[in-house]
Amino acid sequence: MRVDLNADMGESYGPWKMGDDAALLRTVTSANIACGGHAGDADTMAATMALAHENGVGIGAHPGFMDLAGFGRNRMSVPRATLQNQIRYQVAAATGMARSVGAKVRHLKLHGAVANMASEDPELARDLYEAALSVDPDLIVIVLAATAQQQAVEALGCAWAGEIFADRAYNDDATLVDRSIDGAVIHDPDIAGARMVEMVKAGAIITQSGKRIPAAIDTICLHGDTPTAVEIARAVRTALESATITVETFG
Repeated sequence: MRVDLNADMGESYGPWKMGDDAALLRTVTSANIACGGHAGDADTMAATMALAHENGVGIGAHPGFMDLAGFGRNRMSVPRATLQNQIRYQVAAATGMARSVGAKVRHLKLHGAVANMASEDPELARDLYEAALSVDPDLIVIVLAATAQQQAVEALGCAWAGEIFADRAYNDDATLVDRSIDGAVIHDPDIAGARMVEMVKAGAIITQSGKRIPAAIDTICLHGDTPTAVEIARAVRTALESATITVETFG
């Protein structure tokens, strides 16, 4: 049994620092790196990609709404063609920057509110994935398992990987519990580790109510901006490996 461990990172901006990317890159096997839309800047992107490459960590583009003030977590109404071009713009920046440091972007993962909206709307998900794939058709698309995102990639026939979250609670439709609700974000590393072992072994998302939703679990995500992100990453990896589950970059 094998699974990838990914984290969202590269989210610092100018002198403002977010998370401990260097520590995370010693534990995770894939990195979703902000492309300047919801977070990140050119220097941060270059430095994070270079460090990921040095650590043998798979690099992914992590585009979101062009919303630095809201960290990409505000639902926005953007004309579809404009939103597609914003995704293309961010993915192109990521692929170019990776090439400049001798690396390659191998996967795509939507960020924040636009990802949540795409998990509910297969047409939106398909439009955004098509936009990203028009820049690089070889990208592996990470999707929120068992949601409209998965419906979209199955319809497109592109390469994809199913994802679950170590630090987020689930609704009964496999979408994430809204961050405004108590218990939506999991901060305790031991709880995160134990629940990931349970889900991976079950091959299912276990929701806040206890419902089990069969799911393709290729990769596990944690958020780099969570205060206990590094501890969660280490606890999840330790728990998985103790349960004889191999942690490695997904194919």
